[in-house]
Amino acid sequence: MTQDDAFAADLLRGHTDTIVLGVLRRGERYGFEIYKSIREATGGDHEIKEATLYATYRRLEKDGLVESYWGDETQGGRRKYYRITDAGRAVYRAKVAAWVATRRIIDSLLDVNDSAVKEQANEH
Repeated sequence: MTQDDAFAADLLRGHTDTIVLGVLRRGERYGFEIYKSIREATGGDHEIKEATLYATYRRLEKDGLVESYWGDETQGGRRKYYRITDAGRAVYRAKVAAWVATRRIIDSLLDVNDSAVKEQANEH
């Protein structure tokens, strides 16, 4: 893992709850399906360890932000499905608003609107 990759992973790590809520905003999913959705959305550039995700699911459920239920699959193992609650949607919206505000500040401080910086970022 490069230093840039480690920085990105650290930055994203603090937003696991928001990422999971964002996936569930699009519809109910079982645990591994959430994992795959995150991996696919990033083109495989970011993945969250399954153990981290399952701890996140438990925390979100305890906090009333998601609900879970067992599926009634007739073949294979039973799957636990998760769905976002109204409280989860409200928290998601607040976290996204905070992210947008923070990103705006960081962009200003790092001068990422400068075309040379954008060009350099695109080279990586």
